[in-house]
Amino acid sequence: MLRLLKSIALLMIIASPSHAFDMTDMTDAERDAFRSEVRNYLLEYPDLIIEVITVLENRSAQATRDAEVDMIFQYSEELFDDGYSFVGGNPEGDLTIVEFLDYRCGYCRKAHPEIAELLAKDGNIRFIVKELPILGEASVIASRFAIATRRLFGSDAYEAMHDALMTMQGNPSAPVLSRIAESLELDGEAILEEMTSEAVTNEINRNRTLAGRMAIDGTPTFVVDTQMLRGYVPLDQLTQIVASIRE
Repeated sequence: MLRLLKSIALLMIIASPSHAFDMTDMTDAERDAFRSEVRNYLLEYPDLIIEVITVLENRSAQATRDAEVDMIFQYSEELFDDGYSFVGGNPEGDLTIVEFLDYRCGYCRKAHPEIAELLAKDGNIRFIVKELPILGEASVIASRFAIATRRLFGSDAYEAMHDALMTMQGNPSAPVLSRIAESLELDGEAILEEMTSEAVTNEINRNRTLAGRMAIDGTPTFVVDTQMLRGYVPLDQLTQIVASIRE
């Protein structure tokens, strides 16, 4: 930062004390001299460029974080207490994690067992699932089936179906989904009928609207307390984030 201040002082001197620092007021000769001095200075101290870029990147990152915190507060009810999303883990936990996910998303599948491990080991995390099918029709079908399961048979059935859909292979055709439901001792035909209901459609649309307002365009995306984490986060890193929030 000291070098940055020195460079600013140098540029002011180069600009000439008889002129305001405005390149449009310079003669061609003064402008050429100014550019030459700046170039020479940067060649002499090239690490200054990295320092300036780092400062700008840090400011940009902080501005992004501040904007995300504002969005989380603005949409806190839709995120943490919408009245319909699945709530798992410890519903009375001292910290909440929201995950926007797609059953066809490879990184969502990779995160799935790690989230389960975190919830089991910690025991004091409230976990909310936001169905956000963005990877095509198969994603929409899977989300509809999961939501319909929850609407008909409750949270425990949804959690079991959620796990099954996260690990299933192949496309979620009606026969495949029916077999999954049967394996979980659920009425697959009833779920297939419910999955096309207006209520299921409205839930997906509400999640999509919320994601759009929060500039969420990929899965998984996590909201952890007042932090937004875009993309897959390894278990050890997520554990550290949770610990730092509690501090």
